[in-house]
Amino acid sequence: MEKVLIVDDNETLRFTLTELLEESDFICKAVENGNLALKELTKDQSYGLVILDMRLPGMNGLEILREIKKINKLLPVIMLTAYGEIKTAVEAMKAGAHDFITKPFDNEAIIITIRKTLELKYLNQEVNLLRKKIDSSNIKGEVIGECDAMKKVFEQVKIVSPTKLSVLLEGESGTGKEVIACMIHNLSERKDKSFIAVDCGAIPESLIESELFGHEKGAFTDAKSAKEGKFELANEGTIFLDEITNLSDSNQIKLLRVIQDRKVTRLGAKSPVKLNIRIISATNIKLADAVNNKKFRQDLYYRLNEFYLELPALRDRKDDIKLLVEHFIKESNQELNKNIKSVSDKVMEKLVSHSWFGNVRELRNVIRRGVLLNKGDEIKSIDIPDEIKFNNSDVSESKISYSDAKQDAEKELILDALKKAGDNKTIAAKILNMNERTLYRKLKKLGIT
Repeated sequence: MEKVLIVDDNETLRFTLTELLEESDFICKAVENGNLALKELTKDQSYGLVILDMRLPGMNGLEILREIKKINKLLPVIMLTAYGEIKTAVEAMKAGAHDFITKPFDNEAIIITIRKTLELKYLNQEVNLLRKKIDSSNIKGEVIGECDAMKKVFEQVKIVSPTKLSVLLEGESGTGKEVIACMIHNLSERKDKSFIAVDCGAIPESLIESELFGHEKGAFTDAKSAKEGKFELANEGTIFLDEITNLSDSNQIKLLRVIQDRKVTRLGAKSPVKLNIRIISATNIKLADAVNNKKFRQDLYYRLNEFYLELPALRDRKDDIKLLVEHFIKESNQELNKNIKSVSDKVMEKLVSHSWFGNVRELRNVIRRGVLLNKGDEIKSIDIPDEIKFNNSDVSESKISYSDAKQDAEKELILDALKKAGDNKTIAAKILNMNERTLYRKLKKLGIT
């Protein structure tokens, strides 16, 4: 039940209002002047609403209103005014009053006004709580960090978010690329529009065009109804294209056309849909390397890379591990109904010394498992799975593709044949059971002289 303070010098009106509000399940206290009202509000912070007469002995209603707002600026105040005091009532509204009621008032009308005022108060409280949550959490999302590398990332996000530039995010798997993309969206003018995330590696090649651009009914065998593509769904907002390097060359061409024309045409449709959309793309490899290796289109690369952001690996931001551990413990406690408060020094030392090739995602999984399995209020032991042992130099330098392995094997066979043939290419071609002209072409391609 909401507590209401009534301020009026008319004893009969105070009694009438008190009776009326208490019948509607409000708790009321009535005082006859402004000084008593201010003392009451200073002493008791639990009041949810004030009904204040405009004409009072000593300080008038407008002066009291201003003092009330000094005590609690969020406390809603409804002014009671005599007929003909509308000008003064408007002045009171400008000073912070929520509404005003003219006397004599209708009993039902004043209850409705009070309830609407309180509903708006609750709504404003929820909005303020949400705004605080966004300010403290969503601006950084779950990418928590205070190290210099993350401060640089957050600063760049603040700079690029208000613009219309397409953003390319690069970073290892688990570094938080999608969360950074959400942050950019939430800090942009598109924050009230859609944010659509697409994992380009999770959609079969045969369906990617339909998923991205949509289709009309009957466009292909299984198209039993029309469907909006991801670009249409994200129109006016932001589309996040994760693992962009998984797109085939043909789909890269189609994406390039959509970005250039700012139009998308559904499969089977005759007319295009105009797009006003921001594109954020991400990859866990260097996109420039993919371009240099002819695995990604250079023209599309420049369309996507209007602004570049690289997310650091967790092993390069060890100072943030303690912060992340604290965050994931709180998160896991809520999810798993546990009450873990911290980790032991020994566990923290183990966490800091680990390489974290799965980055923040791996750390989160380890902490969740630790919260679930440990008893008491401290994690005294932690299990970091080592069934997959990564070596950074192996991952970055020694990784070899199938085509590279095939080329090396082919080169070895040709060199062996040439050795057996005494460097006679005609005989070597016969040993290899291949056309002599083909052998010459392969020698040139493989750099064999």
